[in-house]
Amino acid sequence: MSSTIYLGYYFKVKPLQPAVEILIAELGYAGFESFVETEEGVTAYIQKDEWYETILDDIQILNSKEFEISFTSEEIEQTNWNAEWEKNFNPIIVDDLCSVRAPFHEKPNTTYDIIIEPKMSFGTGHHETTHMMIQHILKHEFTDKSVLDMGCGTGVLAILTEMKGAKPIDAIDYDNWCYLNSLENVERNNANHITVIEGDASVLTGKHYDIIIANINRNILLNDMKTYTKALNASGILFLSGFYNDDIPIIEAECNKYGLKHVETLERNNWVALKFQK
Repeated sequence: MSSTIYLGYYFKVKPLQPAVEILIAELGYAGFESFVETEEGVTAYIQKDEWYETILDDIQILNSKEFEISFTSEEIEQTNWNAEWEKNFNPIIVDDLCSVRAPFHEKPNTTYDIIIEPKMSFGTGHHETTHMMIQHILKHEFTDKSVLDMGCGTGVLAILTEMKGAKPIDAIDYDNWCYLNSLENVERNNANHITVIEGDASVLTGKHYDIIIANINRNILLNDMKTYTKALNASGILFLSGFYNDDIPIIEAECNKYGLKHVETLERNNWVALKFQK
């Protein structure tokens, strides 16, 4: 089991909008990696190893006179994570086609119904980047396509590609907790064509895919772009997310360096998900 420890920040915000959207964006820049909107504001999570004493100093909205924002924080014990998600994890529906829910939620009337136990893994569909990646997958043809879900988190994107006919599929994450959680979710959704792998881009040597999905963060994407390109088949598709609208030029420049053409952009609350073609 992973020794990763997370900190939870519980923000109360008045009025809620647009303050919550701005707060999430600024916290994302600071290193927070998952967010759950609540009736009172938002809960934000960050790995304890990524946290530092002055992490909130650059969160400008906390000093805004337009909004009233207060917060508390605590260390999240992994043993309590399921209880936290049961309190905060609401089912989501993307474009009336795909639902992402926990086993204790009622089954909705959607074409694709994904059941997950998020635990300490992120990628439930609530965050803008996962939501947009689901939108990309819903719009694209996956039948008999070989797929890589890089930084798979809960495995939700890999599971959706199998539901759309993809095979074979590799779901890779360096975090042991995400690896174990993805294994559970793959089994829970009766996905038979997904291989879950614990590791980083170094495990891609000799592997090739028709479609690569990478929802990570800007710096890792930039560092690993050459590896992704080598693993992408001719005329292959690369979906990227985990960064902001302002980051598009640097991401696009790196992709162009390896012959990838930017063909589509989705944007949601300043987060973006890009489609590139080889």
